[in-house]
Amino acid sequence: MDPQDFERAIAATSLLPGPSSTQLAIYCAWRAGGIPGAFLGGICFIAPAVIIILALSVAFLSSAPPTWLRGMGAGAGAAVAAVAVRAGAELAPPIWRRANSAAKVRVAGYAVAGAAATATLGPWLVLVLLACGAVELGWRRLPGDRASFHTWPVLLAAAPAAGGMAALAWTAFKVGGLAFGGGFVIIPLMQHDAVATYHWMTDGQFLNAVALGQVTPGPVVATVAAVGYAAHGIAGGLVAAVVAFAPSFSFILIGAKRFERLIANPAAGRFLAGAAPAAVGAIVGSAIPLAGALGETWQLGVLAGAAVLLFVLRRGVVATLLIAGAAGVAVALLGAPLPR
Repeated sequence: MDPQDFERAIAATSLLPGPSSTQLAIYCAWRAGGIPGAFLGGICFIAPAVIIILALSVAFLSSAPPTWLRGMGAGAGAAVAAVAVRAGAELAPPIWRRANSAAKVRVAGYAVAGAAATATLGPWLVLVLLACGAVELGWRRLPGDRASFHTWPVLLAAAPAAGGMAALAWTAFKVGGLAFGGGFVIIPLMQHDAVATYHWMTDGQFLNAVALGQVTPGPVVATVAAVGYAAHGIAGGLVAAVVAFAPSFSFILIGAKRFERLIANPAAGRFLAGAAPAAVGAIVGSAIPLAGALGETWQLGVLAGAAVLLFVLRRGVVATLLIAGAAGVAVALLGAPLPR
């Protein structure tokens, strides 16, 4: 690939639902080795994160983890809300700069809508993202444009009345197919299914899982492997990972040859101009349910400290989570209560 091809690949994968980093890796591997290369490259990109997360899940989600390990998870999990805000803050400036003065009010409105939806609507967030994209598409519609929407994201927004491994597969499929704008967008959806709907995890365990996804290499969507482990052990973790990343492989293998047309399509660009700021708002808004899931008062102090590290001292995400985890270990060894 030459530099221009690579830039176009970034642009195209950003227009697709799902984890863009995974899709970009699969596309580059497809360019290098065709369909076999796409599978090999994609699996090698995803597998390390899934294996590490499953190994850590065995320790963190066991029936009786040691006190220091529970403290580490509670400390790192407390910092996740600040990490979400940091992720959104880093994505926002380019979107704001690209908008002209007339569009900035709409961009701000889309971001507010995304944030509010994340905090209040849970799994129905995707409908708001689609609506923001549709509004911008209609606002800037050109003569001769034809509406062209696919309904599969709407169908994915609602979970069927399923149980067991089928419910886990459905949750993982929604996670892999709805990660608009970055992995944190799907955190509220995953939290709703894993904690509130199917009760596979407690809030504390879910925060541990999100923290694991941040400190391990690879895409944030790999966090779903920890949810799968909590639901059905190692088999559940593997099923969740396979199902969650299947849409990324499908999009690239089916659409890689059509990337040029996707990038050049003005309707796709206008839709993204509305959906992207809503997704950034959703990422920032995910901090609200994540912070609300904190069960102990001392975790709020860790969250405040993480915010200082990330926004004032400009420390990295992994370093901040490790410091928060160390603080949790210290607090746990001093006898403070730990979340369940």
